[in-house]
Amino acid sequence: MNLASEAACPTVSGDITKHPCYSEEAHRYFARMHVPVAPACNIQCHYCNRKFDCANESRPGVVSELLSPEEATRKVEGVAAQLLQLSVVGIAGPGDPLANAGQTFRTFRGVRGAVPDVTLCLSTNGLTLMKHIGEIVELGIAHVTITINAVDPDIGSQIYGWVYDEEENRKYEGREAASLLISRQLMGLKALSDKGVLVKVNSVLIPGVNDGHLAVVSRTVKELGAFMHNIMPLIIAPGSRYEQEGRLAPTPRLLHAVQAACGEEGSRIMRHCRQCRADAIGLLGEDRSEDFTREKLDSAPMLDLEARRQMQSDLEEKVRQLEGRKAARIAAGKMAKTADCACASAETPPDEVSGAGYRLRVAVASRGEGRVNLHFGHAKEFMVYETDGEIVSFLGIRKVQAYCQGRANCNGDKAATLREIIAGLSDCSALFSAGIGKVPEAKLRAAGIIPVVKPGAVEELLLEHAKYERYLLSPLPGETGRQRAGS
Repeated sequence: MNLASEAACPTVSGDITKHPCYSEEAHRYFARMHVPVAPACNIQCHYCNRKFDCANESRPGVVSELLSPEEATRKVEGVAAQLLQLSVVGIAGPGDPLANAGQTFRTFRGVRGAVPDVTLCLSTNGLTLMKHIGEIVELGIAHVTITINAVDPDIGSQIYGWVYDEEENRKYEGREAASLLISRQLMGLKALSDKGVLVKVNSVLIPGVNDGHLAVVSRTVKELGAFMHNIMPLIIAPGSRYEQEGRLAPTPRLLHAVQAACGEEGSRIMRHCRQCRADAIGLLGEDRSEDFTREKLDSAPMLDLEARRQMQSDLEEKVRQLEGRKAARIAAGKMAKTADCACASAETPPDEVSGAGYRLRVAVASRGEGRVNLHFGHAKEFMVYETDGEIVSFLGIRKVQAYCQGRANCNGDKAATLREIIAGLSDCSALFSAGIGKVPEAKLRAAGIIPVVKPGAVEELLLEHAKYERYLLSPLPGETGRQRAGS
């Protein structure tokens, strides 16, 4: 099968099994690599400032250095030889890849020739997408992400400053700019979907602008064939218009509410996004760019495609096992709920029915692979889960400043950092980690967040904790659950 026909008829389950962005289970094991070869952009978003760049930042559009297509190809080959779980190579900027179409497609051709087993992935604002559908399909780029923040030009005009149409050599502004961009995005999404390309839509959640509109976006893109919808919290670049206006990022509560609203009738919701840099390397949640500098790649081993095949085959099996266990837990949870409802007496108050209305939300410090395996002080993000005692659901990621930043700072005054962490996890009732110091332990308890030090599989630990907590809340004869829990 040639590349074009293979891309035109993708097997969805096969396509996402090794793609960390499209599969929640795959992101625990498979790595991705973004190559920064596309500096120019053809739109201006109010949350972005392309003049500002900091190598210490982790957000889309930020890179340490630009690469030529040839440099990018050599780097991918060197990384793939050492990082055997590398399964996806994408181009996401730092500008728009299709505003730099020559560099972008030259890079993809080079990577396809050098490392033929990787999946190619492209992220774009969609303005010039229709011009490049044929080339995308020809190269076998089976995954494309389009950032669509609105489908209403009046709302879009509050997000985009201008849009530059290269063919007309004209800059559009205001509602006219938003209308042009949105129409091109939706046409491109439909065309890609019709060709069998899996499309993920990214939307930036902007409080006061599109928070009440994203459910409409989600329904619209689903109707046009989007495979997945990723609602990302706003990150405001220094010096951007939104910073000057004093806009604020959404709270975790708002993010969860919008994701839930979008998931009711819209596309499948992605919750494990890390809003990666345009030069990120490694598993989602880790950036190993410093491990693959030019000097280190000069001494990289030869690419061994058979070793990569064996490693990735083993990891695929782990992903399938995770998916199987997840499906079994969901099925068992649904059966348990049905049994609970059938056995409950008509006279029993709803809050005394086993499990009725119960929700446990917890934060987890993890290095990956679905396990509690990271010390609280070293965590730069926490994974947030919710369970009703039967089914465990992943809600998303909370990025934080690490409480302990090495030996020199570990015993310093970290009060402000700790306050920020606790504020960001205020809706959680427990925090699981592999270890925690006495000060943060005491502060978490004072804030009503129970610190639990217990390494192990996340789902198993959460269900065990939920079972214990529900026992404490369950009423004994002659008393209510609240009385017992407070006793």
